[in-house]
Amino acid sequence: MIQVVVVAQSVVVRAGLEAVIATQPALRVLASGSVLAPLLDLHPDVVLLDLDPEDDLPPFTQSPAWVLLTEEPDSAWVLKVLRAGVRGVLARGASAMEITGAVLAAASGLVVLQAELLDLLPLLPERPTLVSALSPREGEVLTMLAEGLGNKTIARRLNISEHTVKFHVASLFTKLNASSRTEAVTLGARLGLILL
Repeated sequence: MIQVVVVAQSVVVRAGLEAVIATQPALRVLASGSVLAPLLDLHPDVVLLDLDPEDDLPPFTQSPAWVLLTEEPDSAWVLKVLRAGVRGVLARGASAMEITGAVLAAASGLVVLQAELLDLLPLLPERPTLVSALSPREGEVLTMLAEGLGNKTIARRLNISEHTVKFHVASLFTKLNASSRTEAVTLGARLGLILL
């Protein structure tokens, strides 16, 4: 069970984030509050922190993992928090699935950015080539691979043959230079093609 601390100034925001975390069986809200320091003494696995870009940054540490919710950051701020050790940056309008996915990914040691925030960063120059190289159908298949779906299920959902799904998976392997479904999903997430 991943222990999560929720930190936000607004009681309403805290309650909402606690409710979102409670929807994921692998996550548990250890505590929540508006003051960070005493909550860190509980040694959570992940800190989910609502933070404005103009606020002072806390001293980020490698443990726990940090996931920030923020409003309209610029590229310099996003780079600054990532370099400081933050593992996830999401917009405040992120969905429940995006928030729980980011917390789970951060707890596993991955770095998570919403696609809109990734577009702010000049970190991956190859990304535009890959995005334009993937067809919309390949993007759908990659997303379903990330959900752990098998070829038969993907074929049914997309109303295509299982052979066509295999073709798209092989094409994804080639374009992403991946040798397995897991590697394709991992590379897709790193490149911002899918959000885990």
